[in-house]
Amino acid sequence: MRPAATASRPAREAASETPLTEARKRQIVVGVLVAMLLAALDQTIVAPAMTTIGQSLGYIEYLPWVISAYFVTATAVTPLYGKLADIHGRRTMMVLAVVIFVVASVLCALASTLWALILARALQGLGGGGLIALAQTIMGDLVPPKQRAKYAAQISAVWATASVLGPLVGGVFAQHLHWSLVFWINLPLGVAALWVMNAPLKDLPFHRHPHRLDAPGAALVVLGTSIAMLALSIGRQGGDWFSPTVLALTGASLLSWLLFGVRLKTFAEPLIPIEVLRDRVVLCGTLTVAMGMASFVGLAAIAPIYFEVQNQVSPDVAALGLIGMAAGSVSGAALTGRSIPKLVHYRRPALFGLALSAAALAALAATIEMRSFALADGLLFLFGLGLGPIFPTVTVSVQNAVARRDLGAATGLLAFLRSLGSAFGVAILGAIVLGAGGEGVTAAGLDIDPSDFRLAFIAALIATLIGLGCLAAMPERPLRDTIEPHVSGD
Repeated sequence: MRPAATASRPAREAASETPLTEARKRQIVVGVLVAMLLAALDQTIVAPAMTTIGQSLGYIEYLPWVISAYFVTATAVTPLYGKLADIHGRRTMMVLAVVIFVVASVLCALASTLWALILARALQGLGGGGLIALAQTIMGDLVPPKQRAKYAAQISAVWATASVLGPLVGGVFAQHLHWSLVFWINLPLGVAALWVMNAPLKDLPFHRHPHRLDAPGAALVVLGTSIAMLALSIGRQGGDWFSPTVLALTGASLLSWLLFGVRLKTFAEPLIPIEVLRDRVVLCGTLTVAMGMASFVGLAAIAPIYFEVQNQVSPDVAALGLIGMAAGSVSGAALTGRSIPKLVHYRRPALFGLALSAAALAALAATIEMRSFALADGLLFLFGLGLGPIFPTVTVSVQNAVARRDLGAATGLLAFLRSLGSAFGVAILGAIVLGAGGEGVTAAGLDIDPSDFRLAFIAALIATLIGLGCLAAMPERPLRDTIEPHVSGD
């Protein structure tokens, strides 16, 4: 009977290849977009409450860790979610990611010290790391690359909602109610996400692939990134970059990354799939997004602080500065997503966009002394508008470049470097701005030299220019208009 049972498995998989109706596809898309909203909102609602959190819990110089801790753990587990989804199914892992994210959000809201909040944020990253990656993988399962950009409108609507509501709601909560509400809000949203997506995802075709999980590799990523962030914080705060402590931490971080590199070459299924990374589209595209997210998320963390210090405004007003940057990014992504299927040279909008972002950052660094809220807000909008096109362009290009069997790995790799860039962006820009205050940074307020903000904007400019160079080096291949058929045993 065993051979018969074995033979029936391909038959079941073939049956699961029955095309989904458009109505069912839309239901699945709605479900995963609600889950994506959780992750999108988290990237915009926390930043406006940062100074209030620091004044409430103390240790304000370590505030960047509230955001970075999330991205560090999210970075490590993102590739694991892709493999776990191949083993246990997209629906199972998406539900698990939402549950972890919501439970950790409750712990964040209940945190009574900054260190407890940082630990809870790290746990939250274990769930959040799967939300965007799994959502993009599921979208890749549903539609071919050339048509995938049509769903950019729905994805952009999610980010638009998060970009407008996040800063506004986060600023109001921090200024007029309590900062913990920026985490409590995830509870009803998480329940809604589970309710909407649970049933539709049952109909998503699933092809099981055996995988070996690289848990030691993930641990080395967390260790190397965390130690590097700690070295940045201590070095910038004390002003002595060659102290024994900083040098020891730097050496430990380099050792962790060296061991991670060895792991990539020796383990059968490493955290980062080397064979996928060898493709120039994948390599250049993922590095582009990493650099873009380093500048974007890093600026999102310090922009409210910049407006509060330079313009002497309250957190709820400072949050308005984030809306311009986030809305610009969403607008750029939406316009580009709709145009990609019509363009032969679909990479050009993203190239022009990154050039615009670089110019906006240069102007921002040059006009700090003017202390103009409107000017800075407008320049941040242009920065976001120019950065937005890279996201649909790179996502479609990377997914188009790989076979279907590598879709989860490639999408996971894209999310991995996206999170890694975000973590280092927050760490570096946060260390530049908050780590330099010394005795001038207290729970009573912020006393930051304008030159520190200028240095942070220049750092973001450098990351953007590196991203522009990587995108220029990315090959532009014709987009497929069909989904590659699944081959059993791949």
